[in-house]
Amino acid sequence: MLYQMHEFQRAVLSPLTAWAQAASKSFANPASPLAYVPGATRLSAGYELLYRLGKDYEKPEFNLHQIVKDGHKIPIVEQTVIEKPFCRLLRFKRYADDSDAVTQLKDEPIVLVCAPLSGHHSTLLRDTVRTLLQDHKVYITDWIDARMVPLEDGAFHLDDYVDYIQEFIRHIGAKDLHVISVCQPTVPVLAAISLMASRGEDTPRTMTMMGGPIDARKSPTAVNSLATQHSYEWFENNVIYTVPPNYPGIGRKVYPGFLQHTGFVAMNPERHAASHWDYYQSLMRGDEEDAEQHRRFYDEYNAVLDMAAEYYLETIQIVFQEFRLAEGTWEVAGELVRPQDIRRTALFTIEGELDDISGSGQTRAAQDLCSGIPEKNKRHFTAEKCGHYGIFSGRRWRTIIYPQLRDFILEHNKPLKAEKKEKVEAQQA
Repeated sequence: MLYQMHEFQRAVLSPLTAWAQAASKSFANPASPLAYVPGATRLSAGYELLYRLGKDYEKPEFNLHQIVKDGHKIPIVEQTVIEKPFCRLLRFKRYADDSDAVTQLKDEPIVLVCAPLSGHHSTLLRDTVRTLLQDHKVYITDWIDARMVPLEDGAFHLDDYVDYIQEFIRHIGAKDLHVISVCQPTVPVLAAISLMASRGEDTPRTMTMMGGPIDARKSPTAVNSLATQHSYEWFENNVIYTVPPNYPGIGRKVYPGFLQHTGFVAMNPERHAASHWDYYQSLMRGDEEDAEQHRRFYDEYNAVLDMAAEYYLETIQIVFQEFRLAEGTWEVAGELVRPQDIRRTALFTIEGELDDISGSGQTRAAQDLCSGIPEKNKRHFTAEKCGHYGIFSGRRWRTIIYPQLRDFILEHNKPLKAEKKEKVEAQQA
């Protein structure tokens, strides 16, 4: 019933928010007589805030159409490379007319960004992708809202997530690929590459793990505590609901995005309340730049998706309750996940000092699990004064973290011919 009640609330709020938006514009537009009544600015700001608080937030677009590189404007075209029931593999293809620029773009490293499937859309990594496009060919996983996936397309398990990642890696080509996983996907990505290594398949040149729960026992956060304080059955009985009739996924069992969003807000209610108050004050002052920054953040933050129930519950059990990856007991489709079998893929782990979602040491745990990787091919970095979102977006990401990631990828991006030549020279010396 909760999902139906949520939909009823949306239906009720829809005309109210539309009216609030219209009222806000009426008190702000110089062409409107209402803009000149006493207190018009205050009324406009209040109605605008009401509209923002009540409106429905749809999935945002990436809107990455162009970057500026070395003084040249480089057009970007978003392409769907592979389309699966629960995920699309996107590529942001760069174009250039200058022959030298084309050659430079062609020779740059290829990266696959594995976006989290944990409530928000992959557009949350827009800043990550925009920054990476300066020096890389970029692919990203774009997860699909489970309520939009018809029931006849089948279930989606954590094992399927691992299979998807492997399929994407094989399609792009593992030998020249660098994989970056942000938050939740660090676990299935490490599993995917581990299984490929165990089978003797080619594995990516590098894998970068950023702020993820590789070993959620270390420095547990509020997110970890919630998972350990309740049983699997509690989650199954209290947070899983059925998609209502007004969506293509009618009848599918999901963990609704609106519940996830409520949890996000509940973690820092004072901060969100203060942010909305600041937004109101910005509107009062006429500070459009600050107001627009607030809109951009909450357009993304408030846009959430539903997750398939089986995937969500298995993640809770395997990652946050039984710690199977860290314990060495996780099996995917009957195959044991053995990170120690990875030998040819370099590893970079990144954590934020102030991360309140993936605690200190949770991501770094991959360093010990991947014992087969030579120490010279391992690196770890803890970003000081950096929270969870600051790891992959914002000023610290662009000025502190990204340069280290870019250099790490370049260090391990030597052409295969050059690597073989170095080995031969080393043997002859």
